[in-house]
Amino acid sequence: MAKLELSEYFSEIYKIGDIPRFKVLIDGKWTDTKETTDLISPIDEKVVAQISTVSADQVKKALNSATLNKSKIRDMAAIDRLELLNKARQELAKHKDEIVKVLMTESGKAFRTAGGEINAALERMRLGMEDSRKIMGEYMPGDWSSDTAQKAALVIREPIGVVLGISPFNYPVYTSIAKVLPALLAGNAVVIKPPSADPLAFLMCAEIFRKTGLPSGTLQVVTGSGEEVGDLLIKSSDINMISFTGSTNVGKHISSIAGLKKTHLELGGKAAAVVLEDADLDLAAKECVRGSIELAGQRCDAVSRILVVEKVYNEFVIQIKSHLKDYKFGNPFDGEEITVGPVISIKAAKRIDEMVQDAIKRGAKLVAGGKYKDAYYEPTLLVDVPLNAEIANEETFGPVITVIKVKDAEDAIKVANNSNYGLDSCVFTENFYKTWEVMKALKAGNVTLNAAPSHGTAYFPFGGIKDSGQGKEGVGYSIEEMTVMKTMIFNLAPKNLGKKYTGEFKD
Repeated sequence: MAKLELSEYFSEIYKIGDIPRFKVLIDGKWTDTKETTDLISPIDEKVVAQISTVSADQVKKALNSATLNKSKIRDMAAIDRLELLNKARQELAKHKDEIVKVLMTESGKAFRTAGGEINAALERMRLGMEDSRKIMGEYMPGDWSSDTAQKAALVIREPIGVVLGISPFNYPVYTSIAKVLPALLAGNAVVIKPPSADPLAFLMCAEIFRKTGLPSGTLQVVTGSGEEVGDLLIKSSDINMISFTGSTNVGKHISSIAGLKKTHLELGGKAAAVVLEDADLDLAAKECVRGSIELAGQRCDAVSRILVVEKVYNEFVIQIKSHLKDYKFGNPFDGEEITVGPVISIKAAKRIDEMVQDAIKRGAKLVAGGKYKDAYYEPTLLVDVPLNAEIANEETFGPVITVIKVKDAEDAIKVANNSNYGLDSCVFTENFYKTWEVMKALKAGNVTLNAAPSHGTAYFPFGGIKDSGQGKEGVGYSIEEMTVMKTMIFNLAPKNLGKKYTGEFKD
């Protein structure tokens, strides 16, 4: 049975009882709410915690506190902000094992996957120095243009104000920290709404931020329904920017009610893996299996369809079947050898199965898996998937390997681009010119050669086009999204300090 066990260090974030009741962080204090919802672990469908649902008044209090306290973080010397966040990183590392266990319990992640997420969060925090380099600004002499001669400008970046971060269930710790880190480094106050399905591990991280000296009121953490709590936050005039990671439908809803706020949206994906006739098929199969079923396929950058040219199709399917055996499926607490655990809920498992059964009815062949119990969906292999199947076009978010036969590279490009999504894709080939042709032609924000897509610590920037979102995330790029550019122009003519334009050489 999944059970939460927290050390004394985190005693303030919840009330002890048969079922621990977790609080929210408002105005620097851990606060109770009247309403709660049950957190059900997908591991055994047992209630492991009660999650607070903030009221409208508490939302207003959190927003008011962020607005009133944003000067605390803005007025700190940048080096102090950097050193404070580094101190939090070191403290988080000390509590890594405890956070990993909680993350496994609430999300159903396998040990290796949960540990990988916390490691990625720690590495993202270590790379904070790279973020800070993006807010240096620049000097512009005006004498390069006739109308600005005898003037000069400083172009600087300033905090945008209060940043709202809304995080998804698949990477609740990493994604939340990837929003908090650049926002605070830039001098913004932050309001974070972690996912309702698995917010606990990030609540632990918030306590670490608080205990290591983050100014009171500069980080608010609220939990509750996205439709109610989320909408109140999104519509608020106290919010200056929204950073959202989640589904395309919710992203479109945010855009419709946010008004003129700056929005960064990292939405759904339908990554295509293109396998050409000269590919290293063993490498391609290994990477496509990993990209399809890691984290039970619950990733926006997951390989969601594999487009294989007909010349190597049969051999590739054999390789896929071989590498699928490398993954062990089951309860994450049954041992570290488990690499694929349950999906986030029974509802999610049922949706995945509907897509699989639809594909089979339309002519796809089920080679492996295709069964589920509760939230446990077996790693599944579908081949000969027709293009009219739902799973060939819509985001799967489950451990399903979807293989589609195409005629050649041109056909693969056409099929890959015939999608409303455009987040990630990848291509497997040993031919440089084919690499260039396909990578240039694929309509996606990121294209990877000879590996499955993986955003990792976001050292390389990523972000989608079409229905996959807008804006770029990554080390040094996220911080630009969370600042505003200001141009300060100086007239040097009164003291004759600028260079005069004579016009004598004009044609």
